[in-house]
Amino acid sequence: MEAPGSVPVWRFLIKPRWIGWHVLMVVSFWGMLWLGDWQLRRALSGNGLSWAYTFEWPLFAGFAVVFWAKTIRDEFRIRRGGGEALETDPVTEALPAGIGIQQVQVPGDDAGDEELARYNRYLARLNDEVKGTHGKRYGFR
Repeated sequence: MEAPGSVPVWRFLIKPRWIGWHVLMVVSFWGMLWLGDWQLRRALSGNGLSWAYTFEWPLFAGFAVVFWAKTIRDEFRIRRGGGEALETDPVTEALPAGIGIQQVQVPGDDAGDEELARYNRYLARLNDEVKGTHGKRYGFR
């Protein structure tokens, strides 16, 4: 039950963006079934390779429906406050103690290794170039 005056959770499904996705899903589903029927007619007329595609296209249509249902279910979960991110990372939980991913706050001292220092200067230069120009010519910044 929704609280009085609040918007129902399912309302996102009728927004223009989602209606476009629904239309794409329906057209894709029927298109894949049509392709399966087309391959069946080709297979019955003597094309042996078409037998595999006769069963693949309906399978693809089924995968599309399952994917679509899971996408909608996940969107409902996010909008109901179920959260998008996990509290803990399952990858690092499976690692032995002391092993994991850590963000380095202060880079190590590379003064003793000239090759490493040269490489780090090269990376810093590339980073500065990318920050200054990357995406501007394509309208991203």
